[in-house]
Order: sequence, then structure tokens, then C-alpha cells
Amino acid sequence: MKPNAIRHIVVPLTAAMIWGTAFVFQSLCARSLPPFTVNALRSFLAVAVLTPFSALLTRARRRRGEAHKTDWKRLLRGSLACGTFLFLGTGLQQMGLATTTAGKAGFITAFYVVLVPVFGVFLKKRVGARIWLCVGLVALGLWLLCIRAGETLSVEPGDGLLIGCAVAYACQVLSVDRFAQQTDSIQLSIGQFLVVGLASGVLSLLAETPTVAGLQAALWPLLYIGVMSSGVAYTLQVVAQRGGNPTLVSLLLGMESVFSVLAGALILGDRLSPREYAGCAVMLVAVVLAQVPVEKMRRSGPCNRSA
Repeated sequence: MKPNAIRHIVVPLTAAMIWGTAFVFQSLCARSLPPFTVNALRSFLAVAVLTPFSALLTRARRRRGEAHKTDWKRLLRGSLACGTFLFLGTGLQQMGLATTTAGKAGFITAFYVVLVPVFGVFLKKRVGARIWLCVGLVALGLWLLCIRAGETLSVEPGDGLLIGCAVAYACQVLSVDRFAQQTDSIQLSIGQFLVVGLASGVLSLLAETPTVAGLQAALWPLLYIGVMSSGVAYTLQVVAQRGGNPTLVSLLLGMESVFSVLAGALILGDRLSPREYAGCAVMLVAVVLAQVPVEKMRRSGPCNRSA
């Protein structure tokens, strides 16, 4: 296997593993610190990690004569738009993790993968029958995950928050898709994390009372989700997508939901019921199917394996 092929497989899979296991550490943080405090600290850590990386990348571009002047107005607009949706998504996610398992949180959050093309309808983007099939599969998966056998139609509070998180993440992805075409992606990431950190910090000061003991207890999980999940994993994603097969990369990055279940079981001892595992399997099929381009499926055919 060629070195580039290894990079385009190992790197996104590593990013997915980091993002998936981050749900465990977010759950640990939720036991010791209130949600907006966690997100404020996490976001500022991400800024601290990504800023030097951005500086090194800019310097390398200047040496190659590829540097472009930053459009600060567009960067500000993009940071505000993307950061607002990311603030909503991370806030709802962190609150939801206080009452549900890391594995279930990972799969419900993955709902955004299907919501992105569905929301694209409002932006006059065509949505085919395959995506609507994925929506139906996700609805079935959420039913199996969130509604216990014999119960009437109701969603537990934590699950409802995570569904809202998926909606916010879908909006954030669409915002990034728009503004990333107009400005540097790393600078946009720093900007959106800065918005999340400031907004979460204000709410933490106004509505929460974090303790020193809680901060000490959550220190290592905070470092992981701030440095590894928000900082390192984002960098790995950028590396993986540079010259890689977008279908393969997106499929591997989507494996974070699988890693969230495995990490929750191995580290926290979370156990899902057979019904909930079935819901995870159905949602995984929907997430994978939603990310495979129709053209790719037509070329490959149902029985043709790629080398």
C-alpha cells in the first residue's frame, strides 16, 4: 500500500477514534463541571492548539509564495455564524451527556450527517430518494434508541437535547461549507471556537458555579477534549482531506459513532440493551449510506469491491 493511501486511511480513522472516545471524556466532565464551563474551557484550549498550527501553515505558504491576504470582514461573519451554531450544538450535547450514555450520545449526534442534505433543500439543493430513505432509517434508529419497549411516544430529556444538538451541528456544517469557500479553514475554526468560548464563558459566569474541586476532577478529561478532540482531530481531518478520496475519508470520519459505543463500554462500563444496539446499527447504516455519493454507487455496483 502506498504511503499516501495509508495516510488517507489511518489519519481519518484516528480522527474518528479521537472524536468517538471524546464522548466518554465529555461524560466524565459532566460529572464534575457544569456544561457551559466545560465548553468554555474546551474551546479556549482548542484556540490555544490551533493558533500555532495556523501560524506555521501561514509561514509555510508564504515561503512557497501561496499566501493570501485575510479578508477579516468575511472571517468575522463566518466565525459568528459557525460559532453560534457550534455553541448551540456543544451546549446541548454537554447537557444531554449528563443524563445519557456516551455511546447513545454518539449515535444520536450522528443524526446531523443525514440532516445536512435535508436542510440543503432550503438552500435549493436537490435531495434524492436515497437521502429520504436515510431519514427514515434514522427515525427508526432513534425510535429504537430513545423509546423503550412498551412505552408511548416520548423522548427522555437527555435524548431530546442530543437531537437538538444534531440539528445545530447540521446548521453548523452548512455554515462552514459556505464560509470555508471565502476564507482560510483553520482561521475559521479558530474564530468559531473563540465565539463558543466567549459565549459559553459568559453563561458560565452568569448561571453556573463551578468549583475548584470539580475543575481538578475534570482536568485530564478537559485536556483530552480540548487538545485532542477539538485541536488534534481537526488537524488530522485537514491532513486527511488534502488530496484524499472524499468518499473514503467521510466514511472513516463517520466511524466516530462506533468508537463512542466501544469507548463507553470499555472505559465507563456502559451497557446498551439489545434494542438500543439495534438502533445503533440502523443509524450507522443510515450515516454510511448518506455519505456515499450516488455516482460512486452507480460505478461500483452492488457486488463490485474496490481494491
